[in-house]
Amino acid sequence: MPPGVEALDLPAWNGASGLSWGPRHRNAMAHLDSEVKEECLREDLKFYFMNPCEKYRARHQIPWKLGLQILKIVMVTTQLIRFGLSNQLVVAFKEENTVAFKHLFLKGYSGTDEDDYSCSVYTQEDAYESIFFALNQYHQLKNISLGTLGYGENEDNRIGLKVCKQHYKKGTMFPSNETLNIDSDIEIDCVHLDLSTSLQEWKNSSFFRLEFYRLLQVEISFHLKGIDLQTIHSRELPDCYVFHNMITFDNKAHSGKIKIYFGSEAKIEECKDLNISGSIQKNTQYVLAFDAFVIVICLASLILCSRSIVLALRLRKRFLSFFLEKYKRHVCSTDQWEFINGWYVLVIISDLMTIIGSILKMEIKAKNLTNYDLCSILLGTSTLFVWVGVIRYLGYFQAYNVLILTMQASLPKVLRFCACAGMIYLGYTFCGWIVLGPYHDKFEDLNTVAECLFSLVNGDDMFATFAQIQQKSILVWLFSRLYLYSFISLFIYMILSLFIALITDSYDTIKKYQQNGFPETDLQEFLKECSSKEKYQKEASPFLPCICCLRRKESDDHSLLIN
Repeated sequence: MPPGVEALDLPAWNGASGLSWGPRHRNAMAHLDSEVKEECLREDLKFYFMNPCEKYRARHQIPWKLGLQILKIVMVTTQLIRFGLSNQLVVAFKEENTVAFKHLFLKGYSGTDEDDYSCSVYTQEDAYESIFFALNQYHQLKNISLGTLGYGENEDNRIGLKVCKQHYKKGTMFPSNETLNIDSDIEIDCVHLDLSTSLQEWKNSSFFRLEFYRLLQVEISFHLKGIDLQTIHSRELPDCYVFHNMITFDNKAHSGKIKIYFGSEAKIEECKDLNISGSIQKNTQYVLAFDAFVIVICLASLILCSRSIVLALRLRKRFLSFFLEKYKRHVCSTDQWEFINGWYVLVIISDLMTIIGSILKMEIKAKNLTNYDLCSILLGTSTLFVWVGVIRYLGYFQAYNVLILTMQASLPKVLRFCACAGMIYLGYTFCGWIVLGPYHDKFEDLNTVAECLFSLVNGDDMFATFAQIQQKSILVWLFSRLYLYSFISLFIYMILSLFIALITDSYDTIKKYQQNGFPETDLQEFLKECSSKEKYQKEASPFLPCICCLRRKESDDHSLLIN
């Protein structure tokens, strides 16, 4: 070879495998292959982070998930409205029966509960009259009740009343001499009164000779059955109910006041023999078919969103491996979480709740189950999530995206702030319950105190809270003023203002970012790098365009799967 002439790296013939390129050309091919992979990954990432409209303009891909979500919103909302109307009838029937029972079995009931108890008596004569009044009303139920009621069997499979009294085992009491001799062990005596026994025999029974100084309480329990006929007007099958009622005469305080509680627990049971003419059965079949269609729609949405998350995780794995291989460092956690689409997670949760709720609704409609409360919670929460998910599509527009970005930016700071403010709030809650509980209705228990303080933070019912403090103790009254004024001043003028300031600061930051540009992460910088595909094609061998086409086709298919 002449001096100064560089040797050419030409292919050599190999009898076994044909042409064989030299090492320098193989290195060039490997380098070009890695560049092609990088370009394919960049295009896949760009396509993944496009919105449905951009994906349609880029590759004419129909946004099936978007259309499915719109259809699901209509279907789920319609289903919820129909079930809500039906559930209102059930709740109204239970509440109206409870009110009717109080008027039927409580002597002198005014129509409004005195407190957490229904009414009260203050003399022995009134106590006896209230007990025998309930017994007599039960005996005459079919002649006086306006409802579709009948007698039901109790736990012992017997029809009738069960009366139990609790009292101290024995003792004597002389308040004038300040003398007390009592056994604190509690005895419970019960008797069953059936309909065959006359009321006079009940009154003459020694069981009802009460010693009030050691009496704790008297419980009268009985079961009634009823049929809800108002569902027929809504073209639904009627429900059969069993009401477990209990009247409690509470004398545990021995304060001269016996509190009378009335409790009614309604249980829905399948009617044993229904013979209803008309179009109710056909309407039930239509409703069941509609619920089945909702399940199919949600199942399809669940599958598509789950597949998108799985393929997004695969794409993240590709990006993490490439970034570590090329730049010799790991991707930050913020970029890694960009691949986890929170809206898809929300849709999956919503779909699961809708499917479970729809199955329960179908069983309730077929009268195989009666758990209305659980079904309403599932369907109501799923509908909430479905409508919240609409914000995702509004976020594609800059004017609406401010809300989402502000919530994302302020959420960590707000949570930390609430954790600190919550400690102060709990301190005021316990303090108010201990000190003001005996003197104020709104501070009787912890739950009520927390609700009262939350109302005060929002400026609600302030004067009533101040005015209802009983002035029986000057020290407690003065403490209540200090307590309420300090709480209102601290939370409204300081803590609430700081809370609003945190959100306002995040909003101002987002507005500046929208004007001047958001800080770029590693992922965003990688996506903005210019494509060098034309440069590769100029320097590569004649075989490279074929390789690029094959790789591009594989990348397109992968991107379609991700979407």
